[in-house]
Amino acid sequence: MKTRDQEYRELFMAEALEYYDSMSRHLSELERNPDAGPALNELFRLMHNLKANARAMGFTDLGEVAHHLETLFGLIRDHERTFSGPLIRVVFAGVDALGSMIRAVGANQPLPDASALLENLDRLVRGEAPVLDDEETIDTEEESNRKMELSDLVYIQVKKLDNLLNLVGELVIDRDRIMTLAQELDNPALLATAQHLFRISDDLQYSVMDARLVGVGVLLNKFPRVVRDVAAVEDKQVELTMSGQDVQIDRNILQIITDALLHLVRNAVSHGLETTEQRLKAGKSPVGQLTLSALTERDDVLIQVRDDGRGIDTEAVRRKAVERGLTTAKAAATLDEHAVWAFLFEPGFSMAQQVTDISGRGVGLDVVKLALDSLGGQLRVESQLGVGTTFTLVLPTSIAVKGALLVEVDERPYAVPLLHTDTVLALHPGQISVVGGVLVTQFHEQSVPLVPLRQLLYDEGDGPLPLADKNDVNGPQHVLVVNYNNRRLGLVVDRFLRQQNIVIKPLSKPLDTIDLFGGVTLLGSGQVCLVLDVPALTRLFLNKRP
Repeated sequence: MKTRDQEYRELFMAEALEYYDSMSRHLSELERNPDAGPALNELFRLMHNLKANARAMGFTDLGEVAHHLETLFGLIRDHERTFSGPLIRVVFAGVDALGSMIRAVGANQPLPDASALLENLDRLVRGEAPVLDDEETIDTEEESNRKMELSDLVYIQVKKLDNLLNLVGELVIDRDRIMTLAQELDNPALLATAQHLFRISDDLQYSVMDARLVGVGVLLNKFPRVVRDVAAVEDKQVELTMSGQDVQIDRNILQIITDALLHLVRNAVSHGLETTEQRLKAGKSPVGQLTLSALTERDDVLIQVRDDGRGIDTEAVRRKAVERGLTTAKAAATLDEHAVWAFLFEPGFSMAQQVTDISGRGVGLDVVKLALDSLGGQLRVESQLGVGTTFTLVLPTSIAVKGALLVEVDERPYAVPLLHTDTVLALHPGQISVVGGVLVTQFHEQSVPLVPLRQLLYDEGDGPLPLADKNDVNGPQHVLVVNYNNRRLGLVVDRFLRQQNIVIKPLSKPLDTIDLFGGVTLLGSGQVCLVLDVPALTRLFLNKRP
């Protein structure tokens, strides 16, 4: 994996070479027509940008040459100098020197000495004649060839990468189909060809996915200004710490979670962190600590927003949920803290005492949930009253290919994204009880409700699910425990098939209106397999539980 320095150096090189080519073109135009204002303005802009980029990267000698040329072009633009005579030779030599320096940066070599050039540029700025050789030297063939070298980087539109990824997805589906056919026919030649196709398409798939990866830093680096502005409005002191900017993630995923992350950060500063007076009263440092970090966990990327503020007042959220009619007082009293915190992500739910430009309108945290649902991601919340809160976004590295567990119900396969699966259980009837008309088992010292998947898929109408009867539980029960929004639910299936990577395709109309399915995939056998939407299944169960 490239380091951030390598990535920045390559980006600098690509941009600098582009500037160099444009400078040469505009200089030639200016030599033909010294009154060409647009070319002169463009040269001034290119020199200014190159100077800033070079200094930011630590290439001060390169930046110094660009700075001297920028100064000279400024005088020409202000009609204090004319683009004629010896000045032309010096300027062309200056641009050539910039080209040599840029190429030296790319080759990781020492930059060539430009002291004589800088002295001549200073003389021209002072209105003195430059010191030049009697005749212009002609480039050797090697030098001419170096000037014609092209950048190693190309710019490409994201939609072209999206199209390429879509084609790779189609290829992967057909590859799996060919692989299955080859195994069924048991033809050695066809099997060898299919295996070669498998390896090639696998490499192609990961190469395309790799081309779409960007460092999380491209998004995180925008937040110091956001935090500063919100803290100024809220009159709070906030110190932001960031880490993990080098963690790689699909560019589209980063785009989708931008609003979600923005809401979490604004919420942390506005709601999470106390005012200076409140922090001093609580025995804390007057400066609130906010941490934005990214890290990897197996195949997932975790982005955390952590503050050392007041924490979530679970009882206040519980009371607010009852006041808003989201649950009854009796049901609310039985909910654990994670279930209570889940209300914070309901549309329109706000704990703010007053409406401001930053908060209080109930718009925000539900955006986080919607964004994660669309990606098949998860949200983890940890909070301690008076100590602080941590929100963790669990995101897939790529949205192109997802790991899934295939299960079967009534001889039909269904795919469940691994991101939402906790574990699989084989329970005998003695491990299952009935509480409030719902099947329940104990898992990690927590009561987990169980529901037959076919009941959720086939149930019609708005009425509650039928009351569970222990007498209906016969023999071992295959249970897939899924997790959504800190809520566990056990789906009873007929059997588990296998785990595999799938390419999810959107459902076409009118099937796309069925929110229990997140898409469809094609198995190697040619069988169509519906992909279950775990958040929708969980919501359905909560709405219809007896």
